[in-house]
Amino acid sequence: MTKPTVLVVDDEPDILQLLEITLNRMQLNTRKASSLAEAKASLKAQTPDLCLTDMKLPDGNGLTLIEYMQNDYPDVPVAMITAHGSVESAIEALKLGAFDFVTKPLALEKLRELVAHALKTSQTNTNVAEETLMGATPVMGKLRDQIRKVARSQAPVHIHGESGTGKEVVARLIHQSGPRQDQPFIAVNCGAIPPDLVESELFGHKKGAFTGATTDKSGLFLAANGGTLLLDEIADLPLPMQVKLLRVIQEKSVRPVGSETEIPIDIRLLSATHKNLAQEVQNRQFRDDLYYRINVIGLQVPSLRERLDDIPVLTTHILTKIAEDQNVPARTLTDNALSQLMNHKFPGNIRELENILARASALTETEHIDIDDLDQQEGFSTTGRAALLEPPAPSHVESSRIPVPKTLLEDVNGDLETYLASKERQILTEALTAHRWNRTSAARSLGISFRSLRYRLKKLGLED
Repeated sequence: MTKPTVLVVDDEPDILQLLEITLNRMQLNTRKASSLAEAKASLKAQTPDLCLTDMKLPDGNGLTLIEYMQNDYPDVPVAMITAHGSVESAIEALKLGAFDFVTKPLALEKLRELVAHALKTSQTNTNVAEETLMGATPVMGKLRDQIRKVARSQAPVHIHGESGTGKEVVARLIHQSGPRQDQPFIAVNCGAIPPDLVESELFGHKKGAFTGATTDKSGLFLAANGGTLLLDEIADLPLPMQVKLLRVIQEKSVRPVGSETEIPIDIRLLSATHKNLAQEVQNRQFRDDLYYRINVIGLQVPSLRERLDDIPVLTTHILTKIAEDQNVPARTLTDNALSQLMNHKFPGNIRELENILARASALTETEHIDIDDLDQQEGFSTTGRAALLEPPAPSHVESSRIPVPKTLLEDVNGDLETYLASKERQILTEALTAHRWNRTSAARSLGISFRSLRYRLKKLGLED
């Protein structure tokens, strides 16, 4: 079997020799270049499996080489070697398409990890998004292309979009399409963790570090070591915690609460939020330096309103899944019901569509879901037959209604689904915290069944 080849570009003979020895011990062939011109000539002579380039070269810089390779050799991963502390150049390299970066003086263990991950990119299935992400609209085609591209990199990705659009689904696809696909994927909802437990949950703690710490705990960063960590609703992290997170990202190591030593970590960091993070920075609710580090690559997940033509294929997929979960024949939508859905605004996006179809499936007694099955649902905006059959309300009825207080309207801000979900999330989190995360006790205190609590936790992304 032919050994992979790595092109090493650096004008320092000592660095070239060190890299050659390290790579040869990894059973890899090496080719060397000491300038930008030599690197381009070597690429034309034989396409390598990986390129490692220094930032500073006699006739240019590594950024120029990265741009060149992205245009002419897009399938070859390229990693940047930068001076220690040169964060700006490293981030610029990632934005241009570099796979990852390593700093001088070279830490050989981190270099070996980088090379191993980079060489695995050619072995991964980059069509996972094509096979998994439903929809044929242009915005979904663009999103699938972006997922394939960012999956080949180790750059931090920030996924933004409205609640219910499927940001975690996108994060999982990035993981499954990349070289870490056989390693853990850990998703954590930052807004669901009580503020005083965030550091312990993320970084772990030592026994006796605080009241209640009866055993050592590794934390979610270490649980994701070697794989991918998604920090969902990252905008909800308290400001003091943002400082500590920034240090972990910069140093690539964590210090558990109560520990005096740091533990190296190797993770792909993804983040997500439904909030406008740039606006949060302006409002001083989110640190600009942390925003700069996690938003190296930004992905926008479109709302359902932007892809209404995908509703027919989405409804078929969702109804089929519901039927499989319940071991019953799949129900179908009548033309009137489908038209009703196509006219709905969907403030809750895909999650709202899933809930509508789940309730409709439970309510209908036939194999077809008709418009009346949709009209029965609380909060569903009817624009079809049922609405047309209702006579207009007399003017005196309108004037006699009790107005909703202005403060509540301001809180809702035109998105009732999101507002209600946030309140439900707050209540569930408080109940679970009060009962030390005993779900049975929390369900009893809320007057609901354990099964109902589990459903609500899953719906709101709190299940883990």
